Amino acid sequence: MSAQLLDKREVRIRRMFGQIAPWYDFLNHLLSLNIDKRWRNRTARLVPPGPAAAGPVLDLCTGTGDLALTYDRDARGAVPIVGADFSHEMLLLAVKKAAAAGAAERVRFVEADAQALPFPGDTFQLVTIAFGLRNVTDPDKGLAEMVRVTRPGGRVAVLEFSKPQNPVLGRLYGWYFRFVLPLVGQLISRNRESAYRYLPASVLKFPDYDALAERMRAAGLGDVRYHPFTFGVATLYVGVKPGGT
Repeated sequence: MSAQLLDKREVRIRRMFGQIAPWYDFLNHLLSLNIDKRWRNRTARLVPPGPAAAGPVLDLCTGTGDLALTYDRDARGAVPIVGADFSHEMLLLAVKKAAAAGAAERVRFVEADAQALPFPGDTFQLVTIAFGLRNVTDPDKGLAEMVRVTRPGGRVAVLEFSKPQNPVLGRLYGWYFRFVLPLVGQLISRNRESAYRYLPASVLKFPDYDALAERMRAAGLGDVRYHPFTFGVATLYVGVKPGGT
């Protein structure tokens, strides 16, 4: 696994996502067999927002806005939603998608780095991030920022790929991730940053289950729990910022 492939400098990650933006949604749905939609829907059900008075919801590394728009739909527009990402190209697609869904007036998109969020502390009742934490140059710094902008008593939810613990499924998953996904992804997207070779490498290297839960505790979250999805192909981690009533 080359260091160049796992180069996570901000400039490289921003350039990579800018290059794959036109194909991002299509390849996400194709390569996950559309299961990624189910994962986002389940996240919104397991970690629903409270009333608008509790504060807005922030979806960090929002990409083309899928999770932000899922929350807007489930809340029937009753809770303000902010989607943040540092890829300008991704956000342009998110804005178009929000307009097509009739949510342009309710969901606001902001260009921002996860490691230095332009929001005051204690702002959001819920901060989410789906398949983005492992792409942050310093994930611990990203977690610390997520905790900082969350209100006391609010929650942080991290949806991320994980490695199935069943040995047979784990081998099949590894084969698919190492060979099929990079081949199809690179063939279609043809990006210069090898994004669909970076994806499996970043997933296989990133901590999951207890290890990621412990990183969330170290960032200041309490009552951290995780919920494996689809035999552990993805996992939802949820923690609470102390201090709420």
